[in-house]
Amino acid sequence: MFKHILVPVDGSATALAAVEKAAAVAKAFGSEVTAIYVIDPYPFTGVGAEFAYGQDQYLSAATAEANAAIGAVASQMSAAGVPVQTRVVESHSAWRGILEAAESAGADLIVMGSHGRRGLEKLVLGSVAQRVLANAKLPVLVVRGPEED
Repeated sequence: MFKHILVPVDGSATALAAVEKAAAVAKAFGSEVTAIYVIDPYPFTGVGAEFAYGQDQYLSAATAEANAAIGAVASQMSAAGVPVQTRVVESHSAWRGILEAAESAGADLIVMGSHGRRGLEKLVLGSVAQRVLANAKLPVLVVRGPEED
């Protein structure tokens, strides 16, 4: 039924819960799996030498965090016996990066975690899962994570 599953991750326990569900679906249908981590290459604005220095530090830290998260996914999928392709994607918004990656990978299902933010936290931080659901042209399986996440 599903030939290619895209799993966006952010290094959280919620994302790892989604990876677990994606592994189960992939095993059931013999699906390919691609896991991605989206980095915003320009999260802040500024000018001058201080901006360039801050940008380099940010990109180094973001890339290290992305590689650690993707490594955890690869380990979890390997332990489940599911081969996975991994990618780090750059996009100005996580939800757009996810949808663009789904299209370029030829995915026919997105399995992603939702932190379940409410109130002011949702207003300030937004909901990536909600934006993906609103704009996706393919099925999206949303997995709720542990309460402490």
